[in-house]
Amino acid sequence: MKKSFFFRNALCYVILGFVLAAGAGCKKNHNNNPSSGSNNISEEDSLKYYIYHYMLVAFDDQAMAYYHDSLPLYLWYRQVPTSTINPFDDVKYPKAEDLLNTIISYPINPQTGGKIDRYSFLDRQGAVSGLIQGGVTGDMGFQPAYAYDNNNQLHLVVLYVYKNSSAGQQGVQRGWEITAINGNTNISDNNLVINALYNSPSAQFTFKKPDGSSVTLTIQSTQYQVNPVLFDTVYTLSNGKKVGYFVFNQFVSIYDSNNQPTETKNELDAVFKMFADSGVTTVIMDERYNGGGAVQTAEYIDNKLAPAAANGKAMYSYVYNDRLTAHATDLQLPITINYQNTGSFNLEHVFFIVSHNTVSASELTINNLKPYMDVQLVGDTTYGKPVGFFGWPIQYDSAGQQIHAADLYSVNFQTKNAAGYGDYFTGMVPNKLEYDYIGYNWGDPNDPNLQDVFNYLTTGSYRTTSTARLASQAQQYRVIQGSLPLKRFEGMVDYRAAGLFKPYLR
Repeated sequence: MKKSFFFRNALCYVILGFVLAAGAGCKKNHNNNPSSGSNNISEEDSLKYYIYHYMLVAFDDQAMAYYHDSLPLYLWYRQVPTSTINPFDDVKYPKAEDLLNTIISYPINPQTGGKIDRYSFLDRQGAVSGLIQGGVTGDMGFQPAYAYDNNNQLHLVVLYVYKNSSAGQQGVQRGWEITAINGNTNISDNNLVINALYNSPSAQFTFKKPDGSSVTLTIQSTQYQVNPVLFDTVYTLSNGKKVGYFVFNQFVSIYDSNNQPTETKNELDAVFKMFADSGVTTVIMDERYNGGGAVQTAEYIDNKLAPAAANGKAMYSYVYNDRLTAHATDLQLPITINYQNTGSFNLEHVFFIVSHNTVSASELTINNLKPYMDVQLVGDTTYGKPVGFFGWPIQYDSAGQQIHAADLYSVNFQTKNAAGYGDYFTGMVPNKLEYDYIGYNWGDPNDPNLQDVFNYLTTGSYRTTSTARLASQAQQYRVIQGSLPLKRFEGMVDYRAAGLFKPYLR
């Protein structure tokens, strides 16, 4: 095994006598904890070291020695001036997040001249893997946002609810307005809302329902199984066309870490069976608030929606940095993913309802289908994230006990569809721009976004007067984008890829 010796000073970034043993095959079994070395390196410094080394030097020293080449994980490592970064500079980088934020501040988007990496982050709690791989999260289970009525008066309205959560179990619905929190009616106070939602074990919310009645509920922050299919149905239009519609809110993996089908797969299978039994010729996938998740789930959905002619052809390809690209085959990294078992439906169109909160794996699902079928977007411009993560655990041994420090989500790859397109860093522009009015519950055929699709399917074109028509309806609330943070994972992650790295020199 290759040993890397580092001296802590301004010129070298090092730990004396530290042996980096990033276990073969991506098993992070570090035989020595830098925090226990002779230089008394802290656990925080250990974490900073691993971030620096994995992103900018090598994911595995054995593999690096084998190839006589550096093997950094970070997609844009070449744009980072490593000689100016000392990961042990506690003044510049008191926390590991400070170092990470410095590293990701350097890569520039050549299209815009601005910072390109607004995605990489550190997960110290392992919450992302728990959600995406296990389908489990912990919160109150509903997400509100601020919205304006037709008189530009401010309201706080529920965007979505997970049925297994405390809010879902008590019947909270999309479109309910929050009029008081713990008895306080000053709902325009952001701190009041955020503290109640994200920083409290429980809180009391007063809701006004669409029928004008009110209810006060005590909602608790609990652990629950996420059900990403929030709604599904089949519509029959005036011209007899059958349209399948479903709301998908998070790309939870279809298989867990033991390769067993998850509840997400069961839900998707039930939806697609209903569509098949109903003979749908159009599918609408509502991804308005979907922050992404597992690429395998995106692949699964695309295989269901794609035409038979796509079978065996390229779905999308991975783009890595030059070092990983040079050794991708030997490392067994995925390069091109092909369609398989397509043709479940003979679709004339597939529509996606999107917004600026449509991120990453959601966008991947759309981009993959575009070379093979008519894909239409209704709503607002998407977030713009054609890159993803391996989800890299940082672990080491201390006195015979394995310590899980954090999971590193640094950008490791970009994706491109079969036509070679994948540079939507500024988002995907919809075919029909439409506001997100949240006075309607899921599936209500009067939802303006659904009305746009229905009009297209019955007349061949989108409406041009919908906004003016809806402005007269006082009960409608138009979402203010970004008015509250959405508590969710944003990105696409391929845990499978990290597990495929080939072991070396065992």
